[in-house]
Amino acid sequence: MPYRRKDSPYWWVKYTDASGKTAYRSTGTIDLEQAKALEAKWRFETYQQRQWGVQPEHSFDEMMIVFINAKRDEWRSLERVKYGVQRLQPHFSGKMVEKIRRPDVASYIEKRKADGVAARTVNRELDLLSAAFNYVRVYREWNVQNPVTGMSLKEPEGRLRWLSRGEADALICEAEKEPKSPHLADFVRLALNTGCRKNELLKLSWDRVDLKSNYIRLEGENTKNGKRRFVPLNEEARQAVLNRARFRAEYCPGSLWVFAHRSGERVQFMQNGFRAACERAGITNFRVHDLRHTCASWLVNAGVPLPEVRDLLGHSSIEMTERYAHLSPENLKGAVGVLDRLRSGYVGLLELKGDGTNP
Repeated sequence: MPYRRKDSPYWWVKYTDASGKTAYRSTGTIDLEQAKALEAKWRFETYQQRQWGVQPEHSFDEMMIVFINAKRDEWRSLERVKYGVQRLQPHFSGKMVEKIRRPDVASYIEKRKADGVAARTVNRELDLLSAAFNYVRVYREWNVQNPVTGMSLKEPEGRLRWLSRGEADALICEAEKEPKSPHLADFVRLALNTGCRKNELLKLSWDRVDLKSNYIRLEGENTKNGKRRFVPLNEEARQAVLNRARFRAEYCPGSLWVFAHRSGERVQFMQNGFRAACERAGITNFRVHDLRHTCASWLVNAGVPLPEVRDLLGHSSIEMTERYAHLSPENLKGAVGVLDRLRSGYVGLLELKGDGTNP
């Protein structure tokens, strides 16, 4: 019968393993019925090993339960993970993971492509499946290979949309007219001048704002790559923060959040107001996340080196930032201009020699 331990949230079981030793094993689940089912399975597998030398097999469903229960506290969005599992289940449920091979994964990929699912989405699902295989292989010592390795699809270059300065001014002007979103204009200003993601700003608390040193601190729990980041504030970004400070002092002095309603509760949803402001400003095909693209595009156009843009935006690699490299044609002109100078020097040497032979 499964039992509880003071140092663990999960159900544990005690039984005699195939070698005759007493085993104490966590089920990795807080669900009692799941724990009972796992205990029965392990006892039966132990009997098979002891009597007939049969190595235990594990189902796809068991693998995902073990993986999710072990990693749930590390994910920012458990619902997104569960959604991925729901996509995988119809194809793999009931199969023994020891018998899942690359053709099975390839079949899943073809099915998802036939459904019209984008390569990026398929790859996220494959990443989840691959992580589950790696977890049970390394941490549970299951005798399985990872059939997902090297199966990712090639993804097309991501969408890139940004605003001109004139469009940005028009958007801010219209955002200021949103009666139900008094925070919207300042959000747009701050996003355009810091390159922060939507949730990095909406989850920003006042204790992480330093107006003396002019920076905001983003904690790893709110950043996409899980790393702390310090983001400097230019004058326009600083004014946006000061506007929010004045709003707070007038309506909700006890609020923890930079972007708060008059009640002091954190702003969590702003798409409707943003969409309406874009429509009035005549801006089409533009999303909240594109404010971040706009910031990066402006910086690269101004000649800011890509590594600096990477650090400001919190990209995990320079490859992610290189999608903006084509926006600095003037820098490229300067690069090829070196060839003209080299050629001029070469011709000058010929003229000095006077005989037309190579120097």
